[in-house]
Amino acid sequence: MVIFDNPTTVPAPFGQYSHVARVELGDRTLLQLSGQVAIDADGKIVGNDMGSQAEYVMDRITAILAAHGAALTDVVNVRTYVTDMDQLPAYGKVRAARFGGTPPTITTMEVSRLFIPGALLEVEVLAIT
Repeated sequence: MVIFDNPTTVPAPFGQYSHVARVELGDRTLLQLSGQVAIDADGKIVGNDMGSQAEYVMDRITAILAAHGAALTDVVNVRTYVTDMDQLPAYGKVRAARFGGTPPTITTMEVSRLFIPGALLEVEVLAIT
């Protein structure tokens, strides 16, 4: 069974998608989060640098996971899209602080732009609880 959800702990999606797909797998649950960007409830970008946007995105991801009884320690994969690979160290610092210990699998790629002007990164995660 798949449940699509938009937790009230984060701003509603900025488009026609759900923040998370929850898939019940017997005694385990898989959570696939949509890509998250640093956008507030008014559709405005939060932060003007990679570090501040990364912090906001990680806060959103943490809130979405928490709404489904999960935490960053349940994340098995992180996929990140950045608009400037030269700014990757600032994102990497935030990611490393949030995913202490053994990190999950990670894919990071540079893209020419994201769907919201001013967004410097988009992060999606897969978690299993």
